[in-house]
Amino acid sequence: MITFFGLGNILGAGIYVLVGKVAGEAGYFAPLAFFIASVIAAISAFTYAELSARYPVSAGEAVYLNEGLNIRALTIGVGLLITMAGMVSTSTLAHGFAGYLSVFVELPKWLIITSVIVLLGGLAIWGIGVSVMVAAIFTVIEIIGLVIVVVLGSDYITTTELHLAENAFSLSTISWVGVFSAAFLAFYAYIGFEDMVNVAEEVKQPEKNMPRAIIIALVVSTLLYSLVSIVAILVIEPQQLSASNAPLADVYQKITNQKPVLLSVIGIFAVINGALIQIIMASRLLYGMSTNGWLPKFLSNVNPVTNTPIVATVIVVGLILTLSLLFQLVTLAKITSYIVLSVFALVNFSLIKIKSKNPRPENIRTYSLWIPVAGFITTVLFLVIEITNQLF
Repeated sequence: MITFFGLGNILGAGIYVLVGKVAGEAGYFAPLAFFIASVIAAISAFTYAELSARYPVSAGEAVYLNEGLNIRALTIGVGLLITMAGMVSTSTLAHGFAGYLSVFVELPKWLIITSVIVLLGGLAIWGIGVSVMVAAIFTVIEIIGLVIVVVLGSDYITTTELHLAENAFSLSTISWVGVFSAAFLAFYAYIGFEDMVNVAEEVKQPEKNMPRAIIIALVVSTLLYSLVSIVAILVIEPQQLSASNAPLADVYQKITNQKPVLLSVIGIFAVINGALIQIIMASRLLYGMSTNGWLPKFLSNVNPVTNTPIVATVIVVGLILTLSLLFQLVTLAKITSYIVLSVFALVNFSLIKIKSKNPRPENIRTYSLWIPVAGFITTVLFLVIEITNQLF
């Protein structure tokens, strides 16, 4: 279940919503952009896997920084940053939901966004068991949709398309600025595994199951992203793909010459799934920080009927609505990437400090010191490259 929880978040957050925008910036090198993003995410995933086994509690990143650096202000600040990242990410997905729903019905965007966020907030309040079961079902549907695109796309691709792609992939045509900018955007598509640690208290045997689930979720999502992004840019020219609000629905329509009803429905499930999981994560993080005394006590109040932190969830839903109505999709995705990469750098640095004090705790799977060192260097470097691209 925790694997599906993370996988549903990763898949819903990225490929259904952003594959077109990534193609718009990287062109035919979109798969390379996804690969670069996957490497950055994978290194930090091992850091999270070890930390989740060492400290299987809610408010994961805040606890990790408190254990490693013991700076109260930094601990609280990072916890709030991760909460903000979850809320901004949900706002991004709400825009994606509106794009896929527009295939069926034309309604004001603000109405669609407001309705879906309020409904998902209600589901998150209902209970973690129901929420995670719904997320697991939606995740299976998401995977089926991606497999359909890959299978149908493989039949569609001919020698002609491959020849055109060979010319497009020529190294002489590559724009590294565009590729790294696209990779920064594509990094949003891998966000999700770090959210898993914030429900660790509700996972059975988290010391064993959390690390396994994190690694499995990242491997599966990377494989699916690679295949889908290749098919997408060979079926539809990248600039045309970037203009789509429902990119995989358009890919399906081009392949089958049929209305993209199936993929649009699956796309709706995908973005709803990602948004639901982010709402759960953000509310649990506020709850966890409150129980540790880092935020006001009322945020840790749990309803005796639903066993969920209703006040924290309502606050999260209200802030998500505000962000959704103020910003556009690409802006929201990039804000999320900035926040999460900054937190990844701090979490990797924290594990370096923790390992220096307690390198091999009993009954805990640990990884080499070079993992958090490489994680710190790559995330900081990635941030510097993107900031430099934006400035110059």
